[in-house]
Amino acid sequence: MSNATKSLTAGWQSDTLIRLVVIAFTAALFMSALLLFSVQPMFARMILPHLGGSPSVWAVSLCFFQAVLLGGYTYAHLLERIGDRRLALGVHLVLLTSAALALPFAVPADTDVSGGNLYLSVVGILAVGVGLPFFAISANAPLLQSWFARSGHPRAADPYFLYGASNIGSLAALLAYPVVVEPSLGLGSQAVMWAGGFVVLMALIGVSGMLGLALKPHQDAAISNEARPLQPTSWAQRGTWIGLAFVPSGLLVAFTSYLTTDIASAPFLWVLPLALFLSTFIFVFKDTPPIPHAAFLAVQTVAVVGALAGLAASSGGGWVLGVTMGFLAFFVTSMVCHRELYLARPDRAHLTEFYMWMSLGGVLGGVFAAIIAPQIFSSIHEFPLLIILGLAARPGVREALSDSKERADALRLPLLLLAAIAITAIVLRSMTLSELALRFAYLPVIAILGVLMVASTLRPLRLVALAGVAGLSIILLPSTFSRGITERGFFGVLRVVTSADGSTRALMHGTTLHGGERLKDKAGNPVAHPTPAAYYHHEGPLTRAIETARELHGATGRPFAAGIVGLGAGAMACHSKPGEFWRFYEIDPVVVRIALNPEMFTYLAKCRPGADIILGDARLTVSREPKGTFDYLAIDAFSSDAVPVHLITREAIAMYLDRLTPSGILAMHVSNRHMNLEEVASVTARSVPGAHVAVVAHAPPRDSDATPSRVVLVARSEAAMARVLAWHDARPAPSSEVAPWTDDYANVLAAIWRRYMH
Repeated sequence: MSNATKSLTAGWQSDTLIRLVVIAFTAALFMSALLLFSVQPMFARMILPHLGGSPSVWAVSLCFFQAVLLGGYTYAHLLERIGDRRLALGVHLVLLTSAALALPFAVPADTDVSGGNLYLSVVGILAVGVGLPFFAISANAPLLQSWFARSGHPRAADPYFLYGASNIGSLAALLAYPVVVEPSLGLGSQAVMWAGGFVVLMALIGVSGMLGLALKPHQDAAISNEARPLQPTSWAQRGTWIGLAFVPSGLLVAFTSYLTTDIASAPFLWVLPLALFLSTFIFVFKDTPPIPHAAFLAVQTVAVVGALAGLAASSGGGWVLGVTMGFLAFFVTSMVCHRELYLARPDRAHLTEFYMWMSLGGVLGGVFAAIIAPQIFSSIHEFPLLIILGLAARPGVREALSDSKERADALRLPLLLLAAIAITAIVLRSMTLSELALRFAYLPVIAILGVLMVASTLRPLRLVALAGVAGLSIILLPSTFSRGITERGFFGVLRVVTSADGSTRALMHGTTLHGGERLKDKAGNPVAHPTPAAYYHHEGPLTRAIETARELHGATGRPFAAGIVGLGAGAMACHSKPGEFWRFYEIDPVVVRIALNPEMFTYLAKCRPGADIILGDARLTVSREPKGTFDYLAIDAFSSDAVPVHLITREAIAMYLDRLTPSGILAMHVSNRHMNLEEVASVTARSVPGAHVAVVAHAPPRDSDATPSRVVLVARSEAAMARVLAWHDARPAPSSEVAPWTDDYANVLAAIWRRYMH
């Protein structure tokens, strides 16, 4: 072969190898991200039945995954300091092989977290179940980019473009999971498929590593490397990376908690904010983003003003406005922070260190929103605080802070406004206005502050200060005006609210009524004996089912037995009779504390002193009861307006029916503003062999203390169901093409779609 031919062949091989390196590294990063972000909703969905379906499960799961991601990035940084790429590749492949031995993952069926710290329980289950595989995959993004940077490829000097492939894979996983994967496959099949993908990933990483080692330094890469001298990093830079990652990460957790509290703790609603979060990396982690950074800086002010106004209005019922504007503020703030993060990126030699500190910021943000904030705030105040903190990421804020004159000028107006608002709050508090009127009284304050914020867009420090005043107004004024008590726990925010005239008292979970008590009759006289109202009124289907169950129980020679899942204010206790056996099941200790306090509600104190209350998740606690225990069993467990999915699956309903006597009645309360649970529950109940199902839609008169409700009633006895179907508002469960929900399968997206389409 001539020298010319050899030269041409070598050139072809070099060009082909260059293309293959990019393809291999891109494919490996894409697959790694696909697996990394599909396992998060999948495994969190697996553990939901063991933790009461709380939105906090996903919040703590996100925090755990961020912490493991930090561990993976730290491992990648240390591995790269070895210097020998062959050794680093070998060590990482050994780690991946060890992780593969732990697949497919699953949660042990006998997992029980009752009686322990729920936050630590979530972390423990995640660590044992998926910790090692997630750790191994989490190191791939910085490792592969670092290997590429040292490969001699023409684009090796700035490997951050590969981060786009990683985030596209992440986004694809998150969008596909609720739309394709969850509706099509059970959790067991998902775990097996994920294990197969893990094996493919191992092969891609091995190929990428070897191709990177085979590639010789390219002339263009050498020129580029010489033109861009490496600079050491300072602690100021590291602090900037941490801060810019802290805000979006905390916002992700805070906004997801705010969103899922009222609808459902389910993958569909988990992944929407996370998908938006990841899309911001795709948009801005490049030299020329599709939308100029200046445009997002301009929109950010308006978005934050809208979110703060929406949050203020949501306390008076404007939940949709709060969520819509919250989405916009979350997305735009994340775009601004992540663009600033990209602009602050270091030279390629510090790539793994950059990702490590960025990950630390993400962990700190997640820990703050998921664990610290619920302990120090009585409501989800971390969300407005973080979008305000996001304004501090804007260019010019740090420079203005270092200028004493600029600092004094920027803070003067906000401090005066804060004093005026405090005086106004004291005056309004002294007036005899209803709580609703007091709550809306501060909306003009937010409007004025919003106008001033928009006018201060070009003065970043004043903008941040005005936003801080607006945030304090939203957080402090409602609690100042409120005549109620607010408590926050693992399962959400609870408020006990008394009307301005002192005639009624209500228990609110999030934005949803969970029971109420009339303290005065319509003539204004104190009520001596509590009478259940709202869903538990004597005309409601939950109560009528008790009477029907009593009739069926008849003279059996044993006490009538009732089980109530979901304590609420304790109203159902006043439907009990002396000599009967009643047992309540409640997962939230805060709810139990409220219901037992006669200064808040008197149902238990006056109707069932010393009530039998079992604390824990109903799927576990009810299952421990002997079969045939109850004549009546009510499933009335809510988290705000969301029914925990695992309480209405086929396995759950079959277990409930086994705990009933042969003529017993199961009542499932499925009233919901956001999901068509009536159809889901009736179809799922009909799929249980031997079950007879009826649906009751109760519409009380407007002047009644009763609340409209929908209840699905189930019995194994045809005679028992005939009694129910004799009611004027009962009908047999209609046939439907909806697939029954199981512990392995639940399609929340379809239930939401049917609710708004019908």
